[in-house]
Amino acid sequence: MSEKRQTALLQFEQVLKKASEKHASDLHLKAGLPPIIRVNGQLFYLADNQNEPMARLTHEMIHDFIQVLMTPRQYDRYEEGEEIDLSYEVASGGRFRINVCRQRSKPRLVCRYIPDQIRAIGELSLPPIVETFAQATRGLVLVTGATGSGKSTTLASMIDYISRTRSCHIVTIEDPIEFILKDRKAIVTQREVGMDTNGFARALKYALRQDPDVILVGEMRDEETISMALNAAETGHLVVSTLHTVDASETINRILGSVSGGMHNAFRAQLASVLVGVVSQRLIRRKDNRGRVPAVEVLVCNQRVKDMIADPARTANLAQVIDEGEAYGMQTFDQSLMKLFRDGFITRDEAIANCSNKHDFQLRLQGVVGGDWRQQENSGVSGGDPLDMADEEPTGSNPINIEIEGVINGIVPRRKRG
Repeated sequence: MSEKRQTALLQFEQVLKKASEKHASDLHLKAGLPPIIRVNGQLFYLADNQNEPMARLTHEMIHDFIQVLMTPRQYDRYEEGEEIDLSYEVASGGRFRINVCRQRSKPRLVCRYIPDQIRAIGELSLPPIVETFAQATRGLVLVTGATGSGKSTTLASMIDYISRTRSCHIVTIEDPIEFILKDRKAIVTQREVGMDTNGFARALKYALRQDPDVILVGEMRDEETISMALNAAETGHLVVSTLHTVDASETINRILGSVSGGMHNAFRAQLASVLVGVVSQRLIRRKDNRGRVPAVEVLVCNQRVKDMIADPARTANLAQVIDEGEAYGMQTFDQSLMKLFRDGFITRDEAIANCSNKHDFQLRLQGVVGGDWRQQENSGVSGGDPLDMADEEPTGSNPINIEIEGVINGIVPRRKRG
C-alpha cells in the first residue's frame, strides 16, 4: 500500500474511533464541514482532543477515503454513478456500515456504527411476542420502521436467539453484512450483495438450494424479492426481513401494492397464509437523557388478520384489530407510547410528538378515554428498565447543557458553527 493510501486509511480510522468513543450512531463526512456525528437522534460536530471541532474535510480527503475503502470493482461502479454500500471494521473501534454517494458531484460518506455485541431480545425492551416470533419454524416475520429505528439490532437479536436455541442452518443475505453472527447451536452462512452475490433476488433463489431452515433477507426492495421471500416461507422455511414502513398496516399495504398484473387475489392469499407477524419500531428519547427506548407496534397474524388480508374490503381495518388485540400480544404505537409515558420512561411531549393519532392520544392523556390504557400493565416493554436500542449519550452531556456551554465531552453542537 502506498504512503498516501496508508495516511488516508489512518486518518479515516482515527475519525471512526473518535465517533465510536462518543457513542455516535452515525458519522457524516462532507466536504467543507468537520465530521458530524449523530448521538441519540441529534447532530453534533465531532471534536478533537482540545474540545474544538475537528478540521473541515476537503473533497480530496474524502476521495482518498473512498479509494482506500473500496475494492477496484466497487470503485468502478462508483465512477459509473452508482451508490455503494460496504462495511468496515476498525480494531478496537467497532464495525461500520458505510454508504458512499455523491452530492453536487462531490463525494459523500455516511457511516453507521454496528455494535460488536448482539444484545438479547430481553435486553432491548421489546415486547415478549418478539421472542415468540423468533421461535417460529416457518412463515414470514417482518421488522419495519424508518431508517435508524433499530431494525437491524432487532433482526440480529432474533437471529442470534435462533442460533443459540435451535439446531438449524441460517442463511443471511445482506447489503452489506452488518452484525457478525456466530455459529452456535445453528450454523450461519452470511452473504453480502455485491461481494458474494449479485442481488437479493438471485441470492434468495439459490439460498433455497443451500439446505436453509431460516433465511434473513436484509430488505425486500422489489416485487421479485418479495415474491421469492413469500415462496420460501410457503415451502416450509422461516423468512425474516425488513421494510421501510412506518407501521404494521402500511407494511401490509406496501407488500400488497408491490404486485403487478392480475395476481392480486392469489398474492393476498399467499401473504395471509405465510405471515407470522409484523414488528414496527420507533426510537424515542428517554426522559432521563440516557439514550432512546423503542416504541413498538405489533401485528400477530391470527385467523382474523388472515381473513382481513385476504379480503380487500377489510384490509383497511387492520389498525382496529391491532388496537383490540392485546390478548394475542398485539399493540399499537400509541398503546406502547402510553405505557412508556405512564411508566416514566419518556416525557409527555415526546409521546405526543411520536404518536400516530395526536387527537385521540391527547384525549387519553387527559383521562377522557383512559380506562383501558391504565389497565395495560403488561402490553408495553418487558424486562424492567428499558435500555438504549442504539448507544447511550456521553455522561454529563444533554441538549440543554450543550446549548449553554458550547462543548461538553468532545461534542460540539452543529448549530454553533457554520
